[in-house]
Amino acid sequence: MQTPLPHLPPQPAWLKEFKAFIMRGNVIDLAVGIIIGAAFTAIVGSVVKDILNPILGLLMGGIDFSNLFIVLAGERKATLEATREAGAAVLALGLFINACINFLIVGFAIFWLMKVLSRFRETQAEAQPPQTPRSEVLLAEIRDLLKAREP
Repeated sequence: MQTPLPHLPPQPAWLKEFKAFIMRGNVIDLAVGIIIGAAFTAIVGSVVKDILNPILGLLMGGIDFSNLFIVLAGERKATLEATREAGAAVLALGLFINACINFLIVGFAIFWLMKVLSRFRETQAEAQPPQTPRSEVLLAEIRDLLKAREP
């Protein structure tokens, strides 16, 4: 014999509204976009750190951008991490340059993506004839019915 479930308290109105808000398509699309954006950012970060910076460093005389820093106060060590661990105040110029390169690559990629998407939307809009608004269709049907009734 099954025991009946205890009576659950009614859900507050805001909880129902929140559930409806979360399940809307826009919110889910935004969540997917954020996840894809995070993955894309990781790829761009790797491109900058592992491909572009070594090439730029080689072209600029062997400079390692990740280790390009200025010590403001404290003792300079061999690497940025070691200098920071020693408690020195540093300006991490190389990391700033990396962030700028990341930003430019992401911005450039988004620019081209939006350009392709807008061109795709334009071709879709040209392929479909413009639809007459429903109200105009109904008015035309009423007009035709009235004309058919006239003697």
